[in-house]
Amino acid sequence: MIWASGEAEQFARNFDLRHLPAKFYRDPYPVYRALRQTEPVKRLPDGSLFLSAYDDLAAVYKDTGLFSSDKREEFRPKYGDGPLYEHHTTSLVFNDPPLHTRVRKLIAGALTPRAIADLAPDLEALVERLLDAMEGRAAVDLIEDFAAKIPIEVIGNLLAVPHADRGPLRGWSLAILGALEPAPSPAALASGNRAVAEMSAYLDGLIAERRKSPGDPARDVLTRLISGEGEERLSAKELVHNCIFLLNAGHETTTNLIGNALATLCAWSGERRRLVEAPDLIGPAIEEFLRFESSNQLGNRRATREAEIGGVKIGPGQLVTLGIGAANRDPSAFVDPERLDIARSPNRHLAFAAGAHQCAGLALARLEGRVAIGRFLARYPRFALDGEPTLGGRARFRGFLKLPAQLN
Repeated sequence: MIWASGEAEQFARNFDLRHLPAKFYRDPYPVYRALRQTEPVKRLPDGSLFLSAYDDLAAVYKDTGLFSSDKREEFRPKYGDGPLYEHHTTSLVFNDPPLHTRVRKLIAGALTPRAIADLAPDLEALVERLLDAMEGRAAVDLIEDFAAKIPIEVIGNLLAVPHADRGPLRGWSLAILGALEPAPSPAALASGNRAVAEMSAYLDGLIAERRKSPGDPARDVLTRLISGEGEERLSAKELVHNCIFLLNAGHETTTNLIGNALATLCAWSGERRRLVEAPDLIGPAIEEFLRFESSNQLGNRRATREAEIGGVKIGPGQLVTLGIGAANRDPSAFVDPERLDIARSPNRHLAFAAGAHQCAGLALARLEGRVAIGRFLARYPRFALDGEPTLGGRARFRGFLKLPAQLN
């Protein structure tokens, strides 16, 4: 047991996202449970609010006029004027219309159901190659050898990044997203700024080449973003930073989905056996993995005017943190939420957010999860963790850096 009796409740009373103990990163859910029960709208020491109730998060996602995603005011003191500030205030996820609308429309046009279906054969072949490469090995790392390789290849293919250039992509992504933590260290900020600068320089060259030799806009997202649609074209800066966003969003959340699911199945042996015996449950199982161990645990908004949420008054400019991992275990929305149920229905989790900012790549993430986890279990149903996993050590994105395992 990670938390001693009453310890999570005590920490919840003094909850501060900027000062989190190591055990919170290992298991935040007892703290989230205590917050939901006592202060579902918690005022933090810096004056911001932390929401942990499902209905409150759903209300915030729905009202984009009251709760803005624009991060310029919030991120200026955090990042200064460096590359991280430019990136995170230009990309799709941290913006309101009209930029959000323009970019989302272009990306969604390249991720239609037909386009996603066309990706399936290449994805299945990739997963089989990775499974073949692990065959017969005494030990493997389920992150390094499997989970992390899949989205890097998928997003690399969508942007048509040459295979020889894909080596730095995962490191850049981890560094950029690591700087989004509530209280990043100076080293994390330096690493994030360096990653944005290096990736921007690489993309400048890739974009120049693609302008000379466009790809098929139905399959090449970069060509589609360059070409625009009608009068909707991105500036050079918008183009670069939304390509970075696509890599980060596609890589981190899907790597965590696959890794978290495999680790969770080891802890819930009955549900693993159930899924192995009934592989047609892989669809609802993916939704349950997303709910139970949400890849993205936190979101952020800023109130644009005076209002009320969960019975608590908020003022203009009020910062609000959305506890996605907490809301996805709210008993008012999910029956027996602390139990993994791979056939759970309904399952209206918030792992992909909701409303106008719902993840544009959710269909692709679901496909990757179904193929990766379904085929892994079909090949290695008796796999077991082997040694101590290494968590990412982040509050916003929950996942593993290393997940050592034996396959048979």
